Amino acid sequence: MIQEHHASSLHWDFRLEHDGVLASWALPRGLPVSPDTNHLAVQVEDHPLEYGKFSGTIPKGEYGAGTVSIWDRGRYDCEKWRPQEIMVVLHGKRAVGRYVLFPTNGKNWMIHRMDPAPDGYEPLPARMQPMLATAGQLPPDDGDWAYEFKWDGMRALIWIDGGRPRAVSRNGTDITGSFPELRAFGESMGSRQALLDAELIALGPDGKPSFARLQHRLHATSPERVRNAAASDPISLVIFDLLHLDGVSMIGKVYDHRRSALEDLEIGAPGWAVAPSFTEEEGTHVFRTAVDLGMEGVVAKRRTSAYQVGRRSRDWIKVKNQHTQEVVIGGFTEGKGSRRGEFGALLLGIPSTEHRKLTFVGKVGTGFSDRRRAELARDLKRMERATSPFDDRLTTAIDRAARWVTPKLVGEVRFSEWTPDGHLRHPVWRGLRADKTVGEICHEP
Repeated sequence: MIQEHHASSLHWDFRLEHDGVLASWALPRGLPVSPDTNHLAVQVEDHPLEYGKFSGTIPKGEYGAGTVSIWDRGRYDCEKWRPQEIMVVLHGKRAVGRYVLFPTNGKNWMIHRMDPAPDGYEPLPARMQPMLATAGQLPPDDGDWAYEFKWDGMRALIWIDGGRPRAVSRNGTDITGSFPELRAFGESMGSRQALLDAELIALGPDGKPSFARLQHRLHATSPERVRNAAASDPISLVIFDLLHLDGVSMIGKVYDHRRSALEDLEIGAPGWAVAPSFTEEEGTHVFRTAVDLGMEGVVAKRRTSAYQVGRRSRDWIKVKNQHTQEVVIGGFTEGKGSRRGEFGALLLGIPSTEHRKLTFVGKVGTGFSDRRRAELARDLKRMERATSPFDDRLTTAIDRAARWVTPKLVGEVRFSEWTPDGHLRHPVWRGLRADKTVGEICHEP
């Protein structure tokens, strides 16, 4: 008997009938599917045989409070039953194969699968980089494309294994600890093993994605600040692709196949959802809807395309509702008046591959909250250096007022248009992009 137990912490109760009782262990990550990984099995007290039929809710305040469901049941062959080793062959519907349990430290045991993994099983990849879209215009042949809204948030790959989530930003940083809301999503997946491509968003008072509110979450580091930020600016998870599911890689499958498998998971609850995908609508109509809803734009995805790991591809085309540009901070000017001791404007650049320096694209002095301006000023002053990181000489006025910094902070601005000399017109600061690296930044039309 194996019961899925959503208590204070998700686990699976693994029970074997022995000497008239159910010998029991709690498996925090469930049964291992492959012999390459052992799972913790915490020995608990024996239970009466009747408990093997229980499913339902244990009331709050009682031992094991939470919901219990029957995950699997069947028969087993006992090959060994010794104080230091229990070897069994399971014959269930979901749990099939030879397993051994052995103690390691007091109540802590391990459970190991002795048989090979099931035919065709592929383990979850430990690392992966997401596929990236290319900026462009709506494609003319609607029937070949699916259209999704472009969410104004933070891209993340989400690993789910044993009900536990792991979130990694597109630059490879583990951000799980910054978003405790993901724990509930992981538990909702139960024993499913999955790798998902998604966007973390924070909603503003108007119900629309707000990158400014998301900024508060990205800069919370201590456990106390993370808890406070989660309470004031909760995040939502919008999932738009499925890359791995229960031992099967989806990377080589076409978009339509991956999308169908994602929708079959029936993910949906307050706080997380599958992003809508439009295949029967004209791209121009979906884009107008995105504009009306105040979305960032749309992404057109070729329906016959496979997932191209770590590549920027024309099979995904992002069409923006507004002009935005990722930039690198190369310096700042001193603040005056009430801004004294902070900064007046940031000097912005885009990496030049030819000279390995920055090409100057303008400066920005608006769009900062008082708090973010003060925090950013402190960071910049710790990064000061004597020489300019730009590959071209700036105007005399800017050059005289400039304080140079090591170019490693990436941000994003909104602007009206590019000037003929390659500068941003009317830029407004949107925030730092902790999920981006300097090497990723390029000029976007």
